[in-house]
Amino acid sequence: MGKNLTRKLLETHLVSGRLTPGEEIGIKIDHTLLQDATGTMAMLEFESLGLERVEVELAAQYVDHNLLQSDFRNADDHKYLQTVCARYGIHFSRPGNGISHQVHMERFGRPGLTMIGADSHTPGAAGVSMLAIGAGGLDVALAMAGRPYFFPCPKVLGVKVTGELPDWCSAKDVILEMLRRYDVKGCVGKVVEYYGPGVANLSATDRETIGNMGTELGATSSIFPSDERTREYLEAQGRGDAWQELAADPDCHYDEHAELDLSQIEPLIACPTSPGNVKRVAEVAGIRADQVIVGSSVNSSFRDLMVTAKIVENRHCHPDTAFHVNPGSRQVLENVAREGGVMSLLMAGARIHQSGCLGCIGMGQAPGTGQVSLRTFPRNFPGRSGTKDDQVYLCSPETAAVSALKGLITDPRDMGKEMDYPQIKDPDQYLVDESSIIFPSRELAKTEVVRGPNIMKLPEFDALPDTLEATVAIRVEDNLSTDGIMPAGSKILPLRSNIAAISEFVFHQVDPDFIERIKPIENAVVIGGDNYGQGSSREHAALAPRYLGVRAKIVKSFARIHKANLCNFGILPLVFKNPEDYALCEQGKQVVFPEVKKYLEDGATEIPVEVDGKEVITLLDVSERQREHLIAGGTLNFVKQELGTGEGAAENRS
Repeated sequence: MGKNLTRKLLETHLVSGRLTPGEEIGIKIDHTLLQDATGTMAMLEFESLGLERVEVELAAQYVDHNLLQSDFRNADDHKYLQTVCARYGIHFSRPGNGISHQVHMERFGRPGLTMIGADSHTPGAAGVSMLAIGAGGLDVALAMAGRPYFFPCPKVLGVKVTGELPDWCSAKDVILEMLRRYDVKGCVGKVVEYYGPGVANLSATDRETIGNMGTELGATSSIFPSDERTREYLEAQGRGDAWQELAADPDCHYDEHAELDLSQIEPLIACPTSPGNVKRVAEVAGIRADQVIVGSSVNSSFRDLMVTAKIVENRHCHPDTAFHVNPGSRQVLENVAREGGVMSLLMAGARIHQSGCLGCIGMGQAPGTGQVSLRTFPRNFPGRSGTKDDQVYLCSPETAAVSALKGLITDPRDMGKEMDYPQIKDPDQYLVDESSIIFPSRELAKTEVVRGPNIMKLPEFDALPDTLEATVAIRVEDNLSTDGIMPAGSKILPLRSNIAAISEFVFHQVDPDFIERIKPIENAVVIGGDNYGQGSSREHAALAPRYLGVRAKIVKSFARIHKANLCNFGILPLVFKNPEDYALCEQGKQVVFPEVKKYLEDGATEIPVEVDGKEVITLLDVSERQREHLIAGGTLNFVKQELGTGEGAAENRS
């Protein structure tokens, strides 16, 4: 029997473990990706390892999140990142050059390679057939040090794609259809592999949109074959030599299977406050649209901005609707300008912003009180926009553009009464601009690393005690995202390199009193529901609680990346054996983990916990490697012991 494409790529990169779903495997990583919201901490972690250079084929650092320089902190972080990248041999993409996923696909992505990125939407590299996975910053730092990336071997969901998209529908509607079927946790522990004759009707940037938002399914990654559409894109980028053909064998096996007929896709929209709350646009048509934003890490490509420009050409947005455009990269904007799209957008009343994530992570563009915002973004978790009780909808560029004109959420097919659907062809040859990327060199390796006053030393954590006595500091409901644990936004993101300062905002959105309550607690426990920690890869959602004294989290189930981050920072990721025990673990209850260190050393999978004297059985599903890291108090502790680089060995090198 033949092999699916996912298995082929895993086999060629496998360095440890067996390709049995659920078992931990380690794979060789070819590329690493960092963005500035996660990169500052990841670079501090890399520096602490005491190496002279990165030991990965290509490492890239993008500045696309913390772009607002309202005081010295973001500017200082950017200078630190630029100088530390020069010092250690990392490609540096300057502020305004573009969003990491878009730029990496344009300039560096190569079919058949592996990549991990400290951004959960890293699987957007499926657009050029990379097996790309979102991870915590520490995992990326270790990959930059030449170490394998460890994760549970995924199942493979094969999705046979047939047909062709109808007019007024696009790739965003495809991934929203997948979310309508699977919701936000239906693909946990899986790679979604698309194949079949319909794949040829999806461009490389269409595939980036689908791969990027596959993260919202809970998927480990997504993958497309490398075919003529991939070759066309790479040739147009002047990188045709990077192309190779890749596909699943015709007789391959998939662990699960689904079919997707593109001709049956219709305009869809994710309603507040989850990417999985998907409805037909026609069902919600007529709702006021106060704000419309096209762009972000999805739907910010040449095609997406040009279809928007053509729809609004010789028209103007509704007077009650604020219309924003966030290009995916400087290159995208330059190519749209060459085709006249920038003038069409400006004349339609659009505010064209610098290339960056911006409103997607609450860095500006917050809607007003009670306002409805339509966005082509990947996420609409509560409060993520920066506005409390926000009403954010996720939709395609077509739905966004037509709604901006009408001032109401509108099925874009209705626009067919006024105009033909714009058929956008990608350029045969893109204008290529690498002037805002600083490439590594031997000369730059002599650069002195510049550290501003907000870039603080990494905190140090104790090893796991023999017996742990703790207090329940908070209990939260199902599907709590990492935004709910550690918010983003213009006030908080500049604190990413200062753990003491950013820790003041842990759980702020869900319980503003949490910080004052946890401060007198020596050791704390967090209780959670299903799919705890979904969403962003931000390791601060583990690191900051650990700094505050959280030593264990007991939940009904974990999201993949957050669980790995907890292990990285020495927080026990425990699951209720009996989910009904969740009700016993009320805030303020005393919890004892008797002989917990011995249980971990003995390889126990059931960890008894005493809650106010009553025994509750929890499950610990981690690898032997993760057990060792938890016992050591975190991955950095363990790796430093292994390398012989203890405290101060690489203390704030300059």
